[in-house]
Amino acid sequence: MRVVLLGSGRGSNAVAILEAQQKGKLGRARVVQIFSDNADAGILALGSRFGVPATWLDAAPFKTKLDAEGEQRYIAAISACAPDLIVLAGFMRVIKPPFLAAFAGKIINLHPSLLPSFPGLDGIGQAWRRGVKITGCTVHGVTAEVDGGPIIDQAAVRIEAGDTLETLAEKIHAAEHALLPAVIARLS
Repeated sequence: MRVVLLGSGRGSNAVAILEAQQKGKLGRARVVQIFSDNADAGILALGSRFGVPATWLDAAPFKTKLDAEGEQRYIAAISACAPDLIVLAGFMRVIKPPFLAAFAGKIINLHPSLLPSFPGLDGIGQAWRRGVKITGCTVHGVTAEVDGGPIIDQAAVRIEAGDTLETLAEKIHAAEHALLPAVIARLS
């Protein structure tokens, strides 16, 4: 199964996926390409570290979505990889219908809350401010509704009395790093 990773930031979830691949824990899945919308993103440095092509693709001019030309650049570049699965690993742009149609049923996302609670930006902070006692992370299929696609799997994280927002974020990231590679392996 050919996997393409899309990310905008440091790439900690991509590291978890690529390390699982190195250890033979991704089933039949193989990451064949990394793309980022941020030329300075840490995820791009993972390419040379793990022997996977990593490319910056201009998504301009908006920060939260792909414009029409940017969307076509992404569709063309990803299509050239012949992916079976596209993993949004910290890709901070809303995916629109033309992109979804080009890769129907092949896109998954990782979100830092137990959806349907706390969708959108800052899921960890939303849960923290609400005072819930259990939060976590969700892997879901991507649809036109932001963080509204079918839930594939979740991992719960308990918020303890001594937690801070920072320790909670660390616990959720650890859960993400276990959950996402496990889901990819099951889908392969």
